Amino acid sequence: MKAVVIANGQVEDADRAHLGGAGLLIAADGGGLTFERWGIVPHAVVGDMDSLDEAALGRLAARGAAIERHPGAKDETDLELAIARARAAGASEVVLLGAFGGARLDLTIANALLLAGPAGAAIDLRAEAGPDTLRALRGPGRRPLAGRIGATVSLVPVGTVTGVRTEGLAYPLTGDTLDLGRARGVSNEIVATPAAVSCDSGVLLVIERRADASIVEPACKVDTPTSRARYRGRSI
Repeated sequence: MKAVVIANGQVEDADRAHLGGAGLLIAADGGGLTFERWGIVPHAVVGDMDSLDEAALGRLAARGAAIERHPGAKDETDLELAIARARAAGASEVVLLGAFGGARLDLTIANALLLAGPAGAAIDLRAEAGPDTLRALRGPGRRPLAGRIGATVSLVPVGTVTGVRTEGLAYPLTGDTLDLGRARGVSNEIVATPAAVSCDSGVLLVIERRADASIVEPACKVDTPTSRARYRGRSI
């Protein structure tokens, strides 16, 4: 079963297309406002409800949404609780919307790392954010890349990741090690399809950006052939 979880970050109206085929819709706290904006009733609203006032909760409940309130003092974020709720309901695929772009940087980072943690280990978990799709790859494993030629692919290691290999990318990796805190895997590009990435051990965050999405280059970048190559494929 596919589930869609909407958090309280930035969600565009075009993201509504990701609801297609979903058998379960869950709002993580303030994500309920996005469902209201779209005129859709989620199956459940999960969280401590610090981003939804009682009037909004009452409207959602009156239309049939189950309100699952948790205490404010808890060990999980609202999004983490919502993912757990989807898994408990039998979801094998979970799509996250609104996980990024909110008012708090700490939650943006924590939400991205949820995909690398236990929450995403047993299900197909991905986050959609406009032109970007974020997934985790756990070694040993291989993940096909869905983008077309020209799409940007970034590989961000969570810890040390060994045996990283790429297929169809402009700057190939052939069994390399990527270390936490190094940006070597950022801003590669699909030049042939099918493309894929694999690794022997560790966890990679794999971010695919659509080929038609604009890229804003740093204003301080020196415009030389060497710097252009480094910017597009190796590091920023």
